[in-house]
Amino acid sequence: MHERATIRWRNNPTKAVNSVLEQQSPTFRKVPPPHRGPSVLKSLAGRVRGKVLFLLCGMYFITYVDRVNISTAAPFIQSDLHLSNTELGLALSAFAVPYAFFQIVGGLVGDKFGPRKVLAVVGLLWAVMTAATGFATSLVALFAARLGLGFGEGASFPTATGAMARWMPPERRGVAQGITHSASRLGNAVTPLATAAIIAAVGWRASFWLVGAMSLIWVAVWSWYFRDNPADHPKMTAAELAELPKEQIEHIRPPVPWKPLLRRILPVTFIDFCYGWSLWVYLTWIPSFFKGNYGLDLQKFALFSSLVLFAGVIGDTVGGLLSDWIYQRWGNLKTARRFNLVVGLIGSFAFTMPTLFIHNLAVAAVCLAAAFFFLELTNPVLWAIPMDIAPRHAGTAGGIMNTGFGVAGILSPFAFGFLLDRTGSWEVPFIVSACLLFVGAATALFVDPTAKVGVPKATSATS
Repeated sequence: MHERATIRWRNNPTKAVNSVLEQQSPTFRKVPPPHRGPSVLKSLAGRVRGKVLFLLCGMYFITYVDRVNISTAAPFIQSDLHLSNTELGLALSAFAVPYAFFQIVGGLVGDKFGPRKVLAVVGLLWAVMTAATGFATSLVALFAARLGLGFGEGASFPTATGAMARWMPPERRGVAQGITHSASRLGNAVTPLATAAIIAAVGWRASFWLVGAMSLIWVAVWSWYFRDNPADHPKMTAAELAELPKEQIEHIRPPVPWKPLLRRILPVTFIDFCYGWSLWVYLTWIPSFFKGNYGLDLQKFALFSSLVLFAGVIGDTVGGLLSDWIYQRWGNLKTARRFNLVVGLIGSFAFTMPTLFIHNLAVAAVCLAAAFFFLELTNPVLWAIPMDIAPRHAGTAGGIMNTGFGVAGILSPFAFGFLLDRTGSWEVPFIVSACLLFVGAATALFVDPTAKVGVPKATSATS
C-alpha cells in the first residue's frame, strides 16, 4: 500500500495530494492542475507569438543598452564635464525619476491604447533622448537628456508586460518574462565591451548616437508587425489561437479594481525595490568599481564588467524556466514564484559578502557574477506575478510593481556615489545593498500570486 502511494506521488504529486486531502475531508475542493500545453520550443518556434516575443526581446535589449552605456562612458563623461562622484551619481539617477513615476501611468496608457501605439510613441522618445545624451556639454544638459530617457522608457516594460499577457499562454508567463529579460541582461553584458570599442575609436558621444539610430529601426519594425489582439494578426493560425484563454482573445478590460490590486501588488513592489537597489548598482557603478578599486584600464574594466553582467543572461533564462517548471510539475503557483524570489535574493546576498572582505580581482569578479546570477533568478518571477494576479490589467499591475524598481533607481546610484564620497570605501554602499536583499527575501514569503484580481471566480482557477 505504501509502495503504491509512493509511486502515485512520484507520477502525479498534485493528484496524490488531492487524494489524501479528499479522504481526510469529503468537502475538500480539489486543486486544479495547471494546463500542460506544448513544450517551450514548440509553443514559440515558428509561431507568430515567437516572433512577437523576439521583437520584445529586441526592445528589452535596446532599452538596456540605452540605460547602461552611460556607466561605461561615465569615467570619460566625468572627466570631460568635470563632475564629482556625487554629481555623476545625480546624473545617473536622473533617468529613474520619471521612470519611477511614469510606471503606473504608462501601464494604464498601455492597457487603454494598446502596446502597438504606445511602444511606438515612447520608442521614438527614448531614441531621441539617447542621441541627445551624446550632445550634452554640462551637468544640466546631461541630467535633462537622462530625464527624457526615463520618460521614454517608463511605459515600456509595463506595456510590454501587457503585450505578453495578451499573447502568451498562462503556463508560459515565467518563460516569456525570463527570455525577454535575458535579452535585457545580454544588453547589459555586451554594452561595456561595445561601448568601450566605440569610445576608443570615435569617442564617448558616438556611442549614444549609434544606439539612438538602432532604437528608431526597432520602432519601425514593431509598428509594422505587431497587433494588439492576436486574432487580428494576418499570420495567426487557429491552432495557435486555441492555446490562448478566451478572455485574452476577447481582450476584456473591466475597470481597474484599485484597492484589491494595490493590496496584492504592493508587497511585490517592495521586493522589486530591494531587488532594484542592487541591480542599479550593477548597471551604474560596476565599471567604476573595477576601475577605481583595482586600477584597471578601459578595456580590462569593460571586460570584467561584461563577464559579471553576462551571468544575468543565464540567471533570467534559468529563473523563468525553473519557475514555470515547478508550477507545471507540482501545480503550486505559490511555491513556483516564492522559491525563485527567496533563493535568488538570499543567494545574491551570500555571494555579495565575500567582495566586502577579500580584496582580490578574481574573487570579486567570480562572486559578483554569482551574486548577479542569483539576483536575476528573481526578475522573471517579479514580472510574471502581475500577470498571475491581474491578467486583465497586466500593464497597470506591472507598472505598480516596477515602481519599486524605479524608486530604487532614483535612490541607489546617488546614495552609492554619496557614500563612496563620504567614506572613501566601496564596502559601505555594498553593505547597504546586501542588507536590502535579505529584507526582500523575508518579504517574499508573504507573496501570494494565486490571489487574483479582476478575474471572475470561474476563470481564475484556470488562468
